[in-house]
Amino acid sequence: MDLSTAARVIQAPLSETLPQLSAALAEAIPHRAVGELSNCTFAPFKFRGEAPVTIADLAALRPVDGPWQGRAVMAGVEVPVVVLASDFSEPTALLVLLRADDTPVPQEVLASANELWDVVTAHMEGLRNEAVPATLAVSRAAAAARAVAISDLGDAYGSVLTALLGVLRDRDVDDESARSRAVDLAVTALVDLRSRADLDRAQTEERAGDAFERLAESLRRVLRGRDVRLDLGTPGAEEGADRVLPTEVAYTASAVARSAVHAMLDDQRGVRRIHIAWKVVATVLRATVRDDGPGTLSCGSLDTRRVAERLGPLGGRVEVDAVPGWGSTVTIEVPLGPPESPREDPLTVLGARELEVLGQLARGRRNRDIAGELHISESTVKFHVAKILEKLSVGSRGEAAALAHEWGAAR
Repeated sequence: MDLSTAARVIQAPLSETLPQLSAALAEAIPHRAVGELSNCTFAPFKFRGEAPVTIADLAALRPVDGPWQGRAVMAGVEVPVVVLASDFSEPTALLVLLRADDTPVPQEVLASANELWDVVTAHMEGLRNEAVPATLAVSRAAAAARAVAISDLGDAYGSVLTALLGVLRDRDVDDESARSRAVDLAVTALVDLRSRADLDRAQTEERAGDAFERLAESLRRVLRGRDVRLDLGTPGAEEGADRVLPTEVAYTASAVARSAVHAMLDDQRGVRRIHIAWKVVATVLRATVRDDGPGTLSCGSLDTRRVAERLGPLGGRVEVDAVPGWGSTVTIEVPLGPPESPREDPLTVLGARELEVLGQLARGRRNRDIAGELHISESTVKFHVAKILEKLSVGSRGEAAALAHEWGAAR
């Protein structure tokens, strides 16, 4: 697979990644269906084709030292498959191609296909690690809908099977061997249900302590080669280390914390120590990043790094407390769940021209570029920007851009 093929796949919208992969591999590895099991918070399990393959079918293939070809049970039927495995994520991301026949695929073709899957997986991990704003709102909605569906399915399935077990265990029922077999089937179904729920939970949740250690490791790499000491306030039981966080919350908090560290190092001089800690307080993850620098850090430093834009879809917020001569402290708060009641669209207060300016502003364009694009004067753009900030009750262009991305006004 050449680089242009990889570029075409990763440039596609998230919903089109799997179809693009299937098309890219169709000639080299003919297949009738394709399934994906990855760490994507948007939808960890995806399938394209006619056979009713499930997430459990793909999970049963782990661990696999890919690429691998052979036969596997899919939807209760043994079929020929090719399994591509990428170690760029943890657990290993799988791409499973269901084939029409057992014709062996040359090893060089398998290796090339697996390299393509590595590129796609690395790209998806990058989106996850950096908490790209465009995917966060969709991820939160998808996770919430998935949780409701699993809960409803689990309640219904569990109730039916519990009742079935109660009847089958009744000593008044004849035919002991038939009853024993039915009990085994019911127990197996319950175990399968729980396994699927556990798998989905593993794909969409992470312990606060594990997420903090992942953040700490990434910061060690950032500071490597710099004369800066990293102090860690590793969370314990009291700080909620064992609390389970939605993955989009953990990754967003980590991405914003890294952005704060970069801002402290790049926009100030004389920083020799950075302290970072976080804890779960009620229904909020609170992260604190503190330095011993000159205390000149500003909100603008975070705006240029799209911090408000990242936090917007999750309802998070950030504060900067800089004291000249004493250092700067950045406090990040991210709610663990969506708001209990739906928010009203804040952009309804804007006029048509203001929405056009906001859309350009959300793309990071300067006033001069916006003026040229909309064929208006630069002073008119400044007037519209000031009115936008006032109407949206925000203090910076970055916060306004975050709202634009969150509510679909970014074009």
